Amino acid sequence: MAVAAGCVGAAFALLDLSSPLRAPFVLFFLLAAPGFALSPWLRGLDTWARVVACGSGALVVDLVVAQTMLALHVWSIRGGVAAVGALSVLVFLSALARRRRHRAPR
Repeated sequence: MAVAAGCVGAAFALLDLSSPLRAPFVLFFLLAAPGFALSPWLRGLDTWARVVACGSGALVVDLVVAQTMLALHVWSIRGGVAAVGALSVLVFLSALARRRRHRAPR
């Protein structure tokens, strides 16, 4: 359900669709995508510490993307959502690659 809500938010922003639900879905995507992407890196923490760390990490990713885009004078809603999504995918894939490398027989 959360993945579907995040995909709807990303679609609203990237396709520039207008709806009263656009803002909540896009906000959910901007907080959930980096948070879920960071969670495999934090397997050693207990549940609440992991939730707080993922939420904080998601805010950091969002703020770094926003600051970078503003500093380079390329700010746009579509670009911000795309950049956050791309960074989230890269972080998640790096965690999967790390786990796969450590599980490979030697």
